[in-house]
Amino acid sequence: MTPATQPEIGDLIRALRQELGLTQEKFAAKLGVTFPTVNRWENKHATPSPLAMEKIDALVKRSQKSAKELVAKHL
Repeated sequence: MTPATQPEIGDLIRALRQELGLTQEKFAAKLGVTFPTVNRWENKHATPSPLAMEKIDALVKRSQKSAKELVAKHL
């Protein structure tokens, strides 16, 4: 994948959150961040910290869909 075609991290976070059936508030609680933080990620105003990315990665691994499926869905 070239950088131009890579899905935005905000889109992937939204897809994961929706796959898990969580509101932004509940997703934020699972990650130990605030609702506005998740909102900023999804609206591409900020990117997750490395620690937040580790927690998001753990949620992806527990998700029913693989990360590859989430990425493919949002290309």
